[in-house]
Amino acid sequence: MTTEQEILELKEQLEYYKSIVYNMSSPIIPSIVSKTILVPVAGYIYRERFNNIETEVLTYIAEHREVENVVFDYTGVSTDDVSSFDFNELALAISNLNSSLKLMGMRPIYVGFNPKLIQEIVRAGVHVEIETYQSFRSALQGLLNEEKGKL
Repeated sequence: MTTEQEILELKEQLEYYKSIVYNMSSPIIPSIVSKTILVPVAGYIYRERFNNIETEVLTYIAEHREVENVVFDYTGVSTDDVSSFDFNELALAISNLNSSLKLMGMRPIYVGFNPKLIQEIVRAGVHVEIETYQSFRSALQGLLNEEKGKL
């Protein structure tokens, strides 16, 4: 095998693995609470990944009209994971995602923000109006209580 062939194979392999990571970076999990999905967000966040998460969620919702609640779990995100993503930009991206979901009739809920991450977003001076809970469990419990109240 020549060096050029080896480089070509390695490039193809790299593209293959990049597509796997890209597809795995925005899992959408149906919840035990009816009409609710979970979107766990963990690890390194950058513009392209955040845009991918937004696109995947909006596409999923368009295909699954029964969904009413979208819970984004940021428990696995530290301030180091967003270091290349300006906190101003991150707050704006979350705000835009929130607006898009509300325009589609969804109830976006955010859980698990790291205290340092919150501190940096607040320090960035961007006002973000979002519904938050401390944990995924507390968000689901709140949704279950609301569901019971409707019965």
